Amino acid sequence: MTLNPYVGIGDPNIHVTKFHTMMFLNKEFDPILCRTFPTFLDGAALIWFSNHPEGSISNFDELANQFVNHFAASKIYVHNFDYLSTIKKGPHESLKDYMTRFVEATNEIPNLNPEVYLHALKSGLRSRKFQDAIVIAKPKILAEFQEKATTQIEIEELQALRRADKANSNREEEKRNKYPSNQIEQKQFKLTPKFDSYTPLNTKRDEIIIDILLLKLIKPPNREGTYQDQLYVDKSKYCAFHQKYGHTTDDCVIAKDLLEKLARQGLLDKYIDSRGRKRNTEDLGQHPKTTDNPRDKG
Repeated sequence: MTLNPYVGIGDPNIHVTKFHTMMFLNKEFDPILCRTFPTFLDGAALIWFSNHPEGSISNFDELANQFVNHFAASKIYVHNFDYLSTIKKGPHESLKDYMTRFVEATNEIPNLNPEVYLHALKSGLRSRKFQDAIVIAKPKILAEFQEKATTQIEIEELQALRRADKANSNREEEKRNKYPSNQIEQKQFKLTPKFDSYTPLNTKRDEIIIDILLLKLIKPPNREGTYQDQLYVDKSKYCAFHQKYGHTTDDCVIAKDLLEKLARQGLLDKYIDSRGRKRNTEDLGQHPKTTDNPRDKG
């Protein structure tokens, strides 16, 4: 026989009776009973016992009487089997939560008949499909009912998981519709140009970028970003400098500024016509050199 600790709720007389039954071999030994009884108390009941001054109790009968008198009002919290008929499965409550709530209520009912237990448990069901399954299976003992209930709980949990996945997919779809990928990329690469004017080039920027990367005049940028970042980008646009989709080389302010910096350093002369070079130096308040640059001679 096992005895659950008394926590201050329930009939104290029943607890004392069960304790006497369990300790029948030592019922004549008061010191053993007095020392053992507190080990079957918990919560408010254990606090009550701990507040007794040392030596204030002379025998177990006195301890039991004080215990029963102190917790006499706790009997009103004990449900009887009629209470089980009031426990119904909520319209949106899972079968697992319903059965957990039902079991917690039955723990407070002493000597509950298993047939009454099973009848009340089946009567509280609201799910039509599971009710039909129970009618067909006709479980006669709790173990049979529990087997059917376990299968139904697994089905409900799988359905809940699928609903959660679908809800996540819908949120992602709404996000894609609300924030198109091209808008996201435009916001990401919408930077302020560093120069007031730019040197006209005689070659496309993406071709120049590829050439100077091969010549190692510049280093490629770190290809930062995650799979999620590239999931919805516009694959029709590609930047030769960033080596990523989502925007073109011509639209890339960083690449444009980089080429202009190299042009002003004289490293892109073959991509610049003479008119463009002359116009650029005039914009900078300089005069084009005709003798210092070896490339201009001959």
